[in-house]
Amino acid sequence: MRRKLPGDAPPSAAAAASASAPSEADLAQLSATIAAGEDLGPFVRRAFACGRPEPLLASLRAVARDREAEIEELCRVHFHEFIGAVDDLRSLLADADALKGSLSASHSTLLSSAAPLLASLESFLAARALAANLSSALASSRRCVRLLALAARANAHLRAGYHGLYLALRAVDAIDRDLASGPEPLPLPTLRRMLLSLVPAVRAHAEREISREFGDWMVSIRAASRHLGQVTIGRSAAARQRQEELRSKHRPLEECITLDDDGAGDLDDFAAAAATADAADGAAAASFDLTPLYRAMHIHQTLALGGRFKKYYLENRKLQLTSDFDVIAATPFLESHQVFFSQIAGFFIVEDRVFRTGGGLTSRPDVDALWDAAVGKMVSVMEDNFSRMQTANHLLLITDYAALLAATMRRYGYPVGMLLDVLAKHRDKYHDLLLADCRRQVVEALAADKFDQMLMRKEYEYSMNVLVFGIQSSDITPAFPYVAPFSCTVPDICRIVRSFIEDSVSFMAHGGGADTYAAVKKYLGRILSEVVDSSIQKLVDSGSGLSVSQAMQVAANMSVMERACEFFTRHAAQLCGVPLRAVERGRRDFPLRKSRDAAEALLLRLLRAKADEFIRQSDGVNWMADDPPPGGNEYANEVIIYLETLTSTAHQILPLPVLRRVLVAVLAHISERIVELFLNDSVKRFNANAVTSIDTDLKMFEAFAESMSSLFVDGDQESAKNEMKAALVEARQLVNLLMSNSPETFLNPVIREKNYNKLDYKKVAVISEKFRDTSESYFSTFGTRGARQNPKKKSLDTLIKRLREAS
Repeated sequence: MRRKLPGDAPPSAAAAASASAPSEADLAQLSATIAAGEDLGPFVRRAFACGRPEPLLASLRAVARDREAEIEELCRVHFHEFIGAVDDLRSLLADADALKGSLSASHSTLLSSAAPLLASLESFLAARALAANLSSALASSRRCVRLLALAARANAHLRAGYHGLYLALRAVDAIDRDLASGPEPLPLPTLRRMLLSLVPAVRAHAEREISREFGDWMVSIRAASRHLGQVTIGRSAAARQRQEELRSKHRPLEECITLDDDGAGDLDDFAAAAATADAADGAAAASFDLTPLYRAMHIHQTLALGGRFKKYYLENRKLQLTSDFDVIAATPFLESHQVFFSQIAGFFIVEDRVFRTGGGLTSRPDVDALWDAAVGKMVSVMEDNFSRMQTANHLLLITDYAALLAATMRRYGYPVGMLLDVLAKHRDKYHDLLLADCRRQVVEALAADKFDQMLMRKEYEYSMNVLVFGIQSSDITPAFPYVAPFSCTVPDICRIVRSFIEDSVSFMAHGGGADTYAAVKKYLGRILSEVVDSSIQKLVDSGSGLSVSQAMQVAANMSVMERACEFFTRHAAQLCGVPLRAVERGRRDFPLRKSRDAAEALLLRLLRAKADEFIRQSDGVNWMADDPPPGGNEYANEVIIYLETLTSTAHQILPLPVLRRVLVAVLAHISERIVELFLNDSVKRFNANAVTSIDTDLKMFEAFAESMSSLFVDGDQESAKNEMKAALVEARQLVNLLMSNSPETFLNPVIREKNYNKLDYKKVAVISEKFRDTSESYFSTFGTRGARQNPKKKSLDTLIKRLREAS
């Protein structure tokens, strides 16, 4: 209640009356609050805060009067209903009293009958508690029996060795799970302590035993890997040999393989060979036992040590691979390369099997890392040893085995490009070494040959030395003994070149890169030009004391070698699987043409020297003979006899074109020597009888040329005769000029071009001077003064004079 402050004016009566009377708004607001059931505290606090609670009280009284009026109205409306409800309540009260009496009677009856039942219930509860105790004791007993049985089973499995470790661990795990997850602790503390100490002991024992077995397996798998690698590479070699035999068997001679009945059979054969190789690889992969490894991995996984075992396995395999690299440290690489490659091949065959069946023991990156390390080591070792090798066979031996390794590992999905690149990188060095070896063999063969015709007594010798190289001149088998038109050098060189081709194809096909035929053809050209051609040319150029028959045999050998070169090209194409039609289209010139030309040049040189020898050793020409010799000069007869004897042999071994060139060259040389006889300083003069004798010699040589033309086929007889006669044309024209009655016609350009086109002015001048110096020139002024001059002599004098003026 607000205190009255000094100075406050007393309120007036009107103000007090207005303050005590609530306004309509206040009443409406208060009524709404009461109707809503809200709290009236704010109104009370505000009224007392203002110090005037009377208006609020008045408002509350007014509201109470309104509510009382509403209640009275409501009671007046529901009076009869209320009276009926009271009557119902009184009737219900009577019923409740009756029910109460009934319940009391029922209770008494129940108490009298429940006493025996309670006694039975107490007995039942006591029996049930006893049964629960017995059940608990039996369950504990069964649990103990089960644990002891598991322990006994674990002991039995442990006594069984490595094969029972996993089962022992399963029994121990069952014991551990029972002890850890049982509903209550084991009632026997001693048994519990024993079992708790048994579980880790058995696990530790299992880990030790399986580690020991895994260590033994690691030792045994190393030896098994070496054997496995050798067997697998051997099977790869056998498969490659089978495929080569199939290709050789079914390779067409001139056409490509077509899919006819035979072609389908070929494809079936190749498919069968591939299936055989795959089956062999499967058998090789199944030939080693990975059970100890699987057991070790499984037991470590059971012991929750799988990750540690994977790491342990990978580290040990890396160490084992590193120790495998040391195989070549103690012995030369040539002796240990097969063991080295076999060990690595077996190692990664095992790793491939472990990767595919090991259940995640190794991963592809781990295996690839091991393979990359192995490839790097093999590449380094091969490059180091290849750089120091000086023998082609050694290089081929290692290359072939490395190629087999690459083929084997490719089938297991390992990349082998780096290995093949190393083999291809040393292709030129291998062929250089092979060429050097072949050069030595060719030189030895040439040095050992006496250059006599080769005698073959049996058919197998003919097949081995002739048919196998396709150098026969006829498809008809000759009678034996057979004298071949070549010496033993030809089949020896053919064998050397064939071996070179086969070695080259072997290197190129199994490790020398792509485009085998092009590379083999290039190296074939090198051996023919740099080795065979060069060696024969060196032999020919040095002479080496060869006789005419030996030189002729060398020339005959070259014609046979031309057919052999065709065989070499076909043989290389067949080994490379190239159709022969493509080879025929791409045939090149004869690669031994230099040595062939040198052999022919040597034969001509020796024949010319032999002709000169006959001319020097004979009595020569009587230049001042009184009568011409009737049968010609002696040298001419000896030369013709020698040429006829030589031709009879040469016709059997020399090709007709070569024989023709030789005869033409020899006759041309004889023609030159006859002209040189006239020009010789020792011949001061000669007479007509000497010219007549020379004319007789020329006729003999021309007759020889005509007789030799019969050796050639019908179409070439006339041209051969004309060519051989044309070789004597210079001597013939000179003799015709000297025997002419009008020698001065030589000065006529038309006649000279027609009859004397091979004669030289200076030679004619010198020879004419000698022909003029006859015996009558010294005494003609005494015995023939005033007589008519000989017309031939006059013409000759005119010729000499004009030739002097021209010179």
